[in-house]
Amino acid sequence: MKKYKVLGLMSGTSLDGLDLAYCHLWKNNGTWEFSIENTREIQYTEKMQGYLKNAIYLSEEDHGQLHQDYGVWLGEQARNFIEEHKLEVDFISSHGHTSHHRPEDGFTFQLGDGQQLANVSQQQVVCDFRTKDVSLGGQGAPLVPIGDRLLFHDYEFCLNLGGISNISFEKDGKRIAYDIGLANMPLNYITQKMGFAYDENGEMARSGKLDIELLEKLNQLEYYKLPYPKSTGYEWFTEQIVPLIEASKTSEHDLLHTFIHHNCAQVALEAHKYATKSQNKLFVAGGGALNQFFMDTLQEKLGEAIELVIPPKKLIAFKEALVFALMGVLRLENKVNVLSSVTGAKEDSYSGEVFFPKSS
Repeated sequence: MKKYKVLGLMSGTSLDGLDLAYCHLWKNNGTWEFSIENTREIQYTEKMQGYLKNAIYLSEEDHGQLHQDYGVWLGEQARNFIEEHKLEVDFISSHGHTSHHRPEDGFTFQLGDGQQLANVSQQQVVCDFRTKDVSLGGQGAPLVPIGDRLLFHDYEFCLNLGGISNISFEKDGKRIAYDIGLANMPLNYITQKMGFAYDENGEMARSGKLDIELLEKLNQLEYYKLPYPKSTGYEWFTEQIVPLIEASKTSEHDLLHTFIHHNCAQVALEAHKYATKSQNKLFVAGGGALNQFFMDTLQEKLGEAIELVIPPKKLIAFKEALVFALMGVLRLENKVNVLSSVTGAKEDSYSGEVFFPKSS
């Protein structure tokens, strides 16, 4: 029985920082199992956050430079983590940070140059998991559902609440998954305007009131009417959501309250649409699962037929890094790690570029 020892790296659309998860992955009677051995969250400095947030507006040359620089930075963080914990690592599996995601134009880009990451960390690296799927006509997202199928198959639904919300489930023997819409991105945008990194436990949101006019505008957004497969990202948020926030005359607390109600209603709508049993379990991870008001509101909207399962904090925070570690394993085994039933691509693929360290 081979046990893979992988360092998974994840940076999401919420821009809160880099997640590092040192994972062990192995097969037991044909079923994948895992343990998360060591973890670290590295918050982005304001400067780094600014670079990543504005990468979408950079010239090609400056964007290329950021790709290199961020790869070096990732390599430094990985090397420090490995050395500090004296870890034995087979390879690093890195999601990078998505700067552009326009699958309708056949284009997606993850910052964090794999060769630089390999050179600085002196480890083999697997990265760039989205490009191949997009070249096959897919959305290149969401990618986590392969992990949901292989590691979290005990639950009818798997929900991730990062910057955006996405859901995955089995339907007619196929894994279906797509981005529902909003999660933490508008919440973080509002709290940062107030001078806070985030809303602790959703207490500010809890104290707010519902803005019915804003809620209706949010519910009528065109994206929600699109059929799956579909995915969205920062571009949609800046073009469609930010103007609604900026035009609103209501208080920040009311905005937070309204967005959480909106987010939860959209999640519940999708879960009820595809629930096939009288009793279902919905497993939730990502930063939104740490927001108590978000969770209370979500369970309320899901009702009795769907039980919300909130795992231990470590798994909430590092599930995506764990899944990218698994995707790296599957890539090196030349096994499917991106599902066309999820992305809409012409076929399943094993995606990811492999880099070996070059000595300086």
